[in-house]
Amino acid sequence: MKYKRILLKLSGESLMGDKQFGIDNGRLAVYASEIQALVNTGVEVAIVIGGGNIFRGVQAEEGGMERTQGDYMGMLATVINAMALQSSLEQIGVDTRLQTAIEIKQIAESFIRRRALRHLEKGRVVIFGAGTGNPFFTTDSAAALRAVEIDADVILKGTRVDGIYTSDPEKDPSATKYEEISFEEIFEKGLKVMDMTAFTLCNENNVPIVVFDMNKSGNLLRVAKGEKVGTIVN
Repeated sequence: MKYKRILLKLSGESLMGDKQFGIDNGRLAVYASEIQALVNTGVEVAIVIGGGNIFRGVQAEEGGMERTQGDYMGMLATVINAMALQSSLEQIGVDTRLQTAIEIKQIAESFIRRRALRHLEKGRVVIFGAGTGNPFFTTDSAAALRAVEIDADVILKGTRVDGIYTSDPEKDPSATKYEEISFEEIFEKGLKVMDMTAFTLCNENNVPIVVFDMNKSGNLLRVAKGEKVGTIVN
C-alpha cells in the first residue's frame, strides 16, 4: 500500500444517495464496505464527514439566522452523520471510535490527539465529528487540520466526480481533467475543490490530496494502493 495512514473526507451530501436530504442507508452500507476493505489491508483510517445533507451554517445565514448559531447547528449535523457511519461500520465488524470537537460525552469521546493516534495504531477507524469546534470553518478545514494533527500521509477526498477538472464537468462537457496539479496552480486558477483554509494547511504541511470518485466500487482501495485514480494535488 502506498499510504499507511489516510484521512478520508466525505461530504454529507454523498450520504443522500438519490434522496433530496437525509441519509440513504444503502449508500451508507456501500461506503462502510469500501472502508472495511481498506482497513483489512492494515491501512489506518480516519474519517471526517460533512453535514450538508442535514444542515449548513450558510443556509441559516441566508434565512436570516446568525451565522455562528447556524454553524454550530451544522456541526451537530456532522455528528449525526458520523454516528450513522459508525453504526454501519460496526454492523459489519469494523471497530470504530467517534471523537468530537464539541463535548458530547454521552455518545462520543472528546477529540484528544494522543488518544486518536492510539486508536489508529490499534486498527480502529477514528471518525472525527463536529468539524473544528469553531464557527466559520468548513469540514474541509477540519479534515486538513485533523490530517496534520494525526500525521496522515494523505487526504482522500471522496466526491461524485472522478477528479479535478478545468471547470465543473457536470455543467461544462468540454471540461478536461487534471491527472496531477500543484497547490500553486489550484490557487492561480481559482479551482474550487476545497476551501482556501484547508488548501493552505495542506500546502504548508506537505499533505497531498487525492480527489476521486467515491461512488465507483473499489476506488478507495485503488487510491490507497497508489494507482492512478482521480487527481492528486501535490
